[in-house]
Amino acid sequence: MSAPPTGQSALARRARFASGLVLFTFVTCHLVNHATGLVSLDAMETVRRVLGGLWRSVPGTVVLATAALVHLGLAYWAIYHRRQWRMPAAEAWQLLLGLAVPLLVIDHVAGTIVAHYQYGFDPSYRMLAYYFWEARPDRGLMQSILVLVAWSHGCIGISYWLRLKPWFARHAAVLCAIAVLLPVLALLGFAQAGREATAALREPGQLQALARSIRLLSQAEQKIVFDRADRLKVAVVGLLVLTLVARAWRMRRESRASLRITYPGGRSVNMPRGLSVLECSRRERIPHASVCGGRARCSTCRVRVTAGGAQLPPPSADEASLLKRVHAGPQVRLACQLRPVADLGVIPLIPVGVDPAVALSGGSRMAGEERELVVLFADLRGFTRISESRMPYDVVFLLNRYFEVTGSAIEAAGGVANQFTGDGIMALFGIVSAPQEAARQALAAARGMQEALAALSAELAEELPEPLRLGIGIHVGPAVVGHMGRGVATYLTAVGDTVNTASRLQDATKRFSCQLIVSRTLAERAGLDVAGFAHEEITVRNRDTPIAVIVIPEVAALPQVPASKAPVTA
Repeated sequence: MSAPPTGQSALARRARFASGLVLFTFVTCHLVNHATGLVSLDAMETVRRVLGGLWRSVPGTVVLATAALVHLGLAYWAIYHRRQWRMPAAEAWQLLLGLAVPLLVIDHVAGTIVAHYQYGFDPSYRMLAYYFWEARPDRGLMQSILVLVAWSHGCIGISYWLRLKPWFARHAAVLCAIAVLLPVLALLGFAQAGREATAALREPGQLQALARSIRLLSQAEQKIVFDRADRLKVAVVGLLVLTLVARAWRMRRESRASLRITYPGGRSVNMPRGLSVLECSRRERIPHASVCGGRARCSTCRVRVTAGGAQLPPPSADEASLLKRVHAGPQVRLACQLRPVADLGVIPLIPVGVDPAVALSGGSRMAGEERELVVLFADLRGFTRISESRMPYDVVFLLNRYFEVTGSAIEAAGGVANQFTGDGIMALFGIVSAPQEAARQALAAARGMQEALAALSAELAEELPEPLRLGIGIHVGPAVVGHMGRGVATYLTAVGDTVNTASRLQDATKRFSCQLIVSRTLAERAGLDVAGFAHEEITVRNRDTPIAVIVIPEVAALPQVPASKAPVTA
């Protein structure tokens, strides 16, 4: 599942991904089968009958062979169309590992699948484990390398697909652990099976009895099988060489016609006709965000065209669909898909290093937009006094645990915990939802934060002089929201009177000795029954008119309000 070049068609990309997914599933089945060697050889054999029967059936073999041929053919087609070799390290490793897989797998395929269909060769796992562990450990080593190379190649491809999913960031650590643990277990299972088989077959007569029970290949048959494998390796290498020669010829022909791309700051570069803007950026080492490897899926590479837009080719269906999804303006294009035919001026819109989910959150939000938001501020009461008698390490530990539990409560309610300052938290609701829904989410978050803090206080009761207390202020109104900052420090935030007012409401919880203060507007948006709570009008700094608020002594007394549980990834 290597990253395709930016010019590959949508149909080819889908076929490449589908075929890669089939091959990745096949490798996964192999690893699972090998891992059962930690149980016993009999367990390996049982699993092999199930999984092997699936893949060695006629439909399974046809699907697997078709996937392998399609994937390899499209990989060569991708190399032919690739216009430059500068790429992120992950893409480079994926490409190199993908090219190594066919050469490593041919002997294995010839010695198992081809020998099975041509000569009826069907060894047990006991025989294979003995052969690779004891009789031919060199081939066992090559098998282990093949498994690691194929698995690593597939994992990089899968990561390019999954990293665009909103939930990926929350589960990335677990998926990474699985990606590392499964091949480790498989290798350990293989080693255990090899030792078990070797010990059993060293008993007098056991190896001969096992050999009689299996239709082994004669030396002549082995020579035929592996001679074919050698010829196939030569063909694979030859096709790669022909592909590279054809690519070099095409590149030389295209380089005769060049055009100029102008970037921000007045920097201009010449590029051969036929390259995409993203390929030009990589070729000239110009920082340019790109996550999906040119698949027109992540939108991180998008640019605003400042000159030469009238002569641009229209966007493809995939490009137009993604631009519509992120609400891009008429002058915005995907750099990975844009292949100019005349001089062009562009401005990259997404900072390098921004999370892919951020780029999909909307073009206007990256640049900033005004919308009605719900803003929540929370502050840990008396933390200065608590921290005075603690070691710096303990203070950091306590703050991190506090941020962890309260931030999780915010995300579970559907908000974005976007700022952690000192012992304070700022959270936004309504990034992708209506104000009424956002108001209910914020109230649910306040309840969850107080419950989480109470649980944390109980957990650390022996270390705390008193339970942790939280003051929360919530307001709703217009605010400018966007991703602000520089480079990797870019993050989603909001500015405006609504933000300032929410912060002042949080400050006011100290004066009223309460856990929560919400504006009356917020309560109305949420449909909250506030008849049993005190209504006040307070004046906050930098605001001329008083604001009507609801004072809530304890969040636990809030009536239940429905709130979406779908977290928002910023």
